[in-house]
Amino acid sequence: MDKDANVAVSMQHITKNFGPVAANDDVSLDIRRGEILSLLGENGSGKTTLMNMLAGIYFPDGGQILVNGKEAVIRSPRDAFDLGIGMIHQHYMLVDVMTAAENIILGLKNEGKLDMKAAAARITGICSRYGFDLDPNQKIYDMSVSQKQTVEIVKVLYRNADILILDEPTAVLTPQETEKLFGVLRNMKKDNKAIVIITHKLHEVEEISDRVAILRHGKFAGMLTTKDTNAQEMTNMMVGHAVQLNIRRPDPVNARPRIKVEGLTVRSSDGLIKLDDVSFTANSGEILGVAGISGSGQKELLEAIAGLQPAEKGSISYINDSGETEELLGKDPLTISNMGVALSFVPEDRLGMGLVGSMDLVDNMMLRSFRRGSSILTDRKFPHNVAEKVVDELEVSTPGLSTPVRRLSGGNVQKVLVGREIASAPSVLLAAYAVRGLDINSSYTIYDLINQQKERGVAVIYVGEDLDVLLELSDRILVLCEGKVSGILDGRTAEKNEVGLLMTSLGGEDADE
Repeated sequence: MDKDANVAVSMQHITKNFGPVAANDDVSLDIRRGEILSLLGENGSGKTTLMNMLAGIYFPDGGQILVNGKEAVIRSPRDAFDLGIGMIHQHYMLVDVMTAAENIILGLKNEGKLDMKAAAARITGICSRYGFDLDPNQKIYDMSVSQKQTVEIVKVLYRNADILILDEPTAVLTPQETEKLFGVLRNMKKDNKAIVIITHKLHEVEEISDRVAILRHGKFAGMLTTKDTNAQEMTNMMVGHAVQLNIRRPDPVNARPRIKVEGLTVRSSDGLIKLDDVSFTANSGEILGVAGISGSGQKELLEAIAGLQPAEKGSISYINDSGETEELLGKDPLTISNMGVALSFVPEDRLGMGLVGSMDLVDNMMLRSFRRGSSILTDRKFPHNVAEKVVDELEVSTPGLSTPVRRLSGGNVQKVLVGREIASAPSVLLAAYAVRGLDINSSYTIYDLINQQKERGVAVIYVGEDLDVLLELSDRILVLCEGKVSGILDGRTAEKNEVGLLMTSLGGEDADE
């Protein structure tokens, strides 16, 4: 077969600007049938923007798109579907109270009377063909994250898409769910579909893709054949210089109990149990990783320790250097701070909880330090110095310290937040998804900062999505499943599949602490 006949999409000299910022600058890229293409790049490199132009969400300022050899004008998602292009976004767009089948056919034009039985039969046929496990009659609110993702993928296949784009498809999946998804993608590849995956996880790129396209600062940096490259080469090309990819794990020194949680039970405002009789100990000079499927109670656990979440019962004890125990439960964050307990908290919601979007970098740093000193005047010198240090050490891309943080990219907002919390010199660092949305270079900088805190005797409780990182970074791993502790494992000896099974099963409740 002629090579060009296999090209499903050809993007030629694509340019897209947002004001003075060039998100994509003269990018040319071919997507082939019967192939899985990984799209890699640092934060702000233009990966999602480029694919959003294929999906009809953005319209290019320059260049042209050829689909099946013919020039295409894609002004809306409907135009994209008409061309056989479907995109599965990170955030699913489903109606919770409707069934899978109802969501899949939602928005489609029907000739005559709607036949749900025929729709369900067609959905079952698609699932059987590619290896999906989906009940067309199941309500969305009863589904796991991976099942919702399945609905989104089947939705685009139902619309006859043969060019599929998946944006960070494994971000909230367990290893077992990821492997199942990869099996489905391989079946689609055999069926001559063209598949693009946007991801930050290099080990998954190596496992699933045939070629790797790399963007850097909005420009096309190169195309690699996956079997002929490795993680180091891909990272160097993404960043533009050599990057050290090893996560340090220094041995804990003089580790002593710092936070002791016993029988902690937390309910949500609507009465649902989020944490059920949770008990564990976090030691100083140690990183305790927390693993679990999204919504398993990780957020509520950190918020309860930080004084932001009331508990129904249980105890959270802080043990100081003299061995004296103080109860944290029931106290607000200010009271906890006045007790001499220095808690730093990197919340899941950066701008909703962590930072004030309309305030600049210095003022956001001052939110942590405005009570310093005894003067009636606020000390602005200290937060200014902290802001300068964070910008310098974490390479925050900002026009200046007076820039409102809402004008920064998501990755740079995260750097500001993590840098501020660590700069407050805590004795306990609570970090929820500290590297979510960060490129690999920035992520490794954060891992190193967290390890520096560990070496200073800080008790670190780290909630992360990437199990490979948790296994490399953590001294111990606490696994949550449906709000319960399903196991506490040694980070140096734990296996990825072992952690994945505990994330979906309560069979490990008796694991040794």
